[in-house]
Amino acid sequence: LLSGRVDLLPEAYTSALGRLRDQAEPLPVEVIRSTVETELGERVSKAFASFDERPIGAASLAQVHRATMRDGRPVAVKVQRPGVREQVVDDMDVVYELAATFDEHVGAAERAGLRAMAAEFRRALLNELDYRQEAANLRLLGRLLQPYDRLFVPTGIADFSTERVLTMTLVRGRSVGSLSPLSALEMDGAELAAQLFKAYLDQVLVHGVFHADPHPGNVLLGDDGRLALVDVGMVARVAPSLQDAVLRLLVALADGRGADAAGALERAGERLADFDREGLVRDVVARVALADGGPLSELEVGRQLALLARLAVDHGLRPAPELTLLGKTLLNLDDVARRLAPSYEPVKAVREHSAYLMRQRVLHVASPSNMVAAALEAKELAEEMPRRVNKVLDSLAEGKFRLNIEGIDEAQIMRSVQKLANRSAGGLAVAAFVLAAAIFSVPGTGPRWFGVSAFTIVLLGLAGVLGAAIVFATLRNDLPQHPRARRRR
Repeated sequence: LLSGRVDLLPEAYTSALGRLRDQAEPLPVEVIRSTVETELGERVSKAFASFDERPIGAASLAQVHRATMRDGRPVAVKVQRPGVREQVVDDMDVVYELAATFDEHVGAAERAGLRAMAAEFRRALLNELDYRQEAANLRLLGRLLQPYDRLFVPTGIADFSTERVLTMTLVRGRSVGSLSPLSALEMDGAELAAQLFKAYLDQVLVHGVFHADPHPGNVLLGDDGRLALVDVGMVARVAPSLQDAVLRLLVALADGRGADAAGALERAGERLADFDREGLVRDVVARVALADGGPLSELEVGRQLALLARLAVDHGLRPAPELTLLGKTLLNLDDVARRLAPSYEPVKAVREHSAYLMRQRVLHVASPSNMVAAALEAKELAEEMPRRVNKVLDSLAEGKFRLNIEGIDEAQIMRSVQKLANRSAGGLAVAAFVLAAAIFSVPGTGPRWFGVSAFTIVLLGLAGVLGAAIVFATLRNDLPQHPRARRRR
């Protein structure tokens, strides 16, 4: 992600990070052949008519070789680096443990849900390392991109694909990341960027599943002028409730409506105990107004989403973990769109595409599968209703009906009542000790110490100790404490 953010890091750093995408040190061909033969169960010379020993791309997780099938089809063979899965698992274990530690000890990390974010990235990375899953993703995205004539994905070849080897049709072209400014003048970059952005809006807001790693190295400009999405192992899913919230948020951003954007942001997050709705609305309105004052071509949707998520955390609203991958995806799309067409306006696309998205959402909800699911739930409710009503009526008749209200912390109330009762009993005991001491102080009653009744001295001592304990407990537990003291506890 950072390799594409030339606006955040100096060019030397982005250039070095960019080499991890497709310019990593290639593995020896003997290692590649051994991996392919182990996975496919037969020799490379038997599986393919030809196999180019020089990789056409080498990245940090895998490298790709050009090959020809026995029927003459040119293909690309993606081979995972040996041991990389184990290394990623170990690294992600460390990342997750660090995130959990920060969650427990650093307030800002806990508010942001750092542990949940790390878990979401872990799931996405492990799925990316299973090429059988990537082959399924190719089939899925191929169907989703059918309405767009300028976009496509390669076709996976199932019989020659395993967990660590993926064989797919060869895409002839070059990555968007390698395009020069002169190249942008030779193609219809605005139309390509528009179709790409709208296709991702459809994936996220209509279908609820999207390719989560569309950085410039994974988007190829084919020789036929179309855009190809490759390396589709990282796919994320969005729940219907989150889809609605994100759609409201994007439309509100496109129209410059800060209050509506704050409301949509609240729908897409989890309210913490110190959630400040008024502060969130105030800051989001100011942020949206600031962005709305500039040209649409300079308004990056991904960056705006990241800034709003940060404001949400500051005001006690924890964003959904899926928003992390969505923000990463939109940041990458901002970069790709800028390379294809520097003057492209993503916000304008959201505004123009929102009506279509809303219709598609309604049609998706009314789809036969959803209607069947709703009918089954209604059938179950109708079947269970008489039994549940009878159970409630029986409880009322027997006087055993209980109503639990979660808005009141019953346990905390009982602890407070018990604490009050204990303090009252302690106060009565102190008063009794003092009164008894006064009675025994009468001359002629019992033994005497230093001219005073021994019983009086003992009883006053007990009263003093008990009274001091009550005062200490009150100061320690009942009175307001300094925030730093509460954190230490």
